[in-house]
Amino acid sequence: MRRARITFPGALHHVMNRGHDGTEIFYGNQNKAHFLDYLAETSKKMKIRIFAYCIMDTHYHLVLENSSGKMSEFLKQLNGLYGMYYRKIVGGRGYVFQGRFKSTLIEEDAYLLQSIVYLLQNPVRAGIVQHAADYIWSSTRLYYSNESDAIVDTEFVDEIFGTKKQLMAALRTNVNNDLPIKTTKYGDILGTEGFLDSALEKYDRRTKPSEQSQGMQRMDDRYFEPVEKVIQEFENIKGIKIEVIDLSSLKGKRLRGELLVFLKDRGGLTYKEISRDFDIFLDLRFSSLRELYRSTKKRMREL
Repeated sequence: MRRARITFPGALHHVMNRGHDGTEIFYGNQNKAHFLDYLAETSKKMKIRIFAYCIMDTHYHLVLENSSGKMSEFLKQLNGLYGMYYRKIVGGRGYVFQGRFKSTLIEEDAYLLQSIVYLLQNPVRAGIVQHAADYIWSSTRLYYSNESDAIVDTEFVDEIFGTKKQLMAALRTNVNNDLPIKTTKYGDILGTEGFLDSALEKYDRRTKPSEQSQGMQRMDDRYFEPVEKVIQEFENIKGIKIEVIDLSSLKGKRLRGELLVFLKDRGGLTYKEISRDFDIFLDLRFSSLRELYRSTKKRMREL
């Protein structure tokens, strides 16, 4: 069983996820631009503050604040949207992202600065550019530009670094140094010795459940699988591609209902997301989707 991640509303994180088996899922400017569009849309929708980003050909990095307490849901939706876009472009099935995202919990102040600098230096370490400011697919160029940005909270970053000169100087130093990350049984931590204790005190949603939810896992805390993985598992189990399901037959209609259950229960998708992103459900209203979900769940329990 996967260990729950330590997070809480207001927690700071350095997040990374890469293409399955190191695949260049962000090759070309168009793919990177699409990912940024999804990042802007999803961070606004889920109320997650982004402080820095860097998109490489095989992976992406984010430094963010779990401001709404919905970081896992935010990343699930972000990866799911881009995963479906990528599959439409290149075709095929299977995983797009390498399973679960990696996350490092960050202490405030100096450790947050270190994490942002380290993230922005990624293209330099990779030998793509000589200076971080020359890489157009990171947030480096956005700071101190006197322009608001749809993705990054540039004002906050500008304030904590002080001046553009100080930020640029930081980006030129310790380029090849690793972050002093501590690996614990609760996950990776970037901070002082006492930081983990204070973080654990804030992370009490499982250890101190409310009376209403005692003994039950909250929906926001559940780990959902990537959408592309859910689809692949469904197709493997049923032995059929979803795009060739025959809805004129009883078997096809039942398969559609079972796919709906997979997408809801394993992928955590909403009815709106399912209706929007899967052509097989386009002819059904939300009320019909809810009824199909309930009836299929009942039928599956009786089997």
